[in-house]
Amino acid sequence: MVLFPHAKINLGLHVLGKRPDGFHDIASVLFPIPLHDALEAVVDPDLADGEVRFTRTGLPIAGRPEDDLCMKAVEAVRKDHRLPGLQLHLHKAIPMGAGLGGGSSDGTHTLLLLDKLLKLGLRQEQLHAMASGLGSDCPFFLNQGPQLAQGRGELLQPVAVDLGNHWLVLVNPGIHVPTAEVYRNMRLHKDHEDLQHVIGLPVKEWQGRLVNDMEDYVFAKHPAIGAIKKKLLAQGAVYAAMSGSGSSVFGVFEQEPGNIPWATDHRAWVLPMGTTRP
Repeated sequence: MVLFPHAKINLGLHVLGKRPDGFHDIASVLFPIPLHDALEAVVDPDLADGEVRFTRTGLPIAGRPEDDLCMKAVEAVRKDHRLPGLQLHLHKAIPMGAGLGGGSSDGTHTLLLLDKLLKLGLRQEQLHAMASGLGSDCPFFLNQGPQLAQGRGELLQPVAVDLGNHWLVLVNPGIHVPTAEVYRNMRLHKDHEDLQHVIGLPVKEWQGRLVNDMEDYVFAKHPAIGAIKKKLLAQGAVYAAMSGSGSSVFGVFEQEPGNIPWATDHRAWVLPMGTTRP
């Protein structure tokens, strides 16, 4: 059985303050985009019960396979369910450490894949609890469509976002920006325009109002990332922003963009966007 974990972008990201548990309260609209990894699981009768062989191809992934969120998801399921011998394979196409949630999507889709393949009958609240244990933004990938994320990112509610007939240019410069570093060093903003109000405005009114609080620190530390945002706006994007803690930057265009020669210096995608509603 094969699933295709998708990436996300952040439409606005407000960091509201540090919590007693060490995390930060945030508000952000998480929006799914058509950029995917591939994840396959099969039952292998030649393997002992509970044995899982995990392989990875595609973009190189730092760290040991056993530390991958896919394997952490396997362990979360194993706590309450007996597993047969399994072959699990991940083909990586979403860049890592890029603000696109690829690893979180892979881990969450492993939960969904095992549930379907093994007919476990996991309830939505069980999946949500396991996904929350994997990471703050993991529960988002259990749902369809854009979601307003609050708390540390695990409190979700559907939100209507109209990107019908728009195009997305996504650029990843390959600069690794550790999220923890950004949280430690960024300046908290005291005043935020209501995120749900701004997201309901026409897209051409978002620029300067739909903000990512992390941009100031990241652009100062890595000017090349900020330069991509400026280039996208100069190219005709009606809205451009960094996703998450970076380093990916995206631009929303009202028409299919023409040739963007400078984008070939980075990983770049031109993606059609539809009207996505809850």
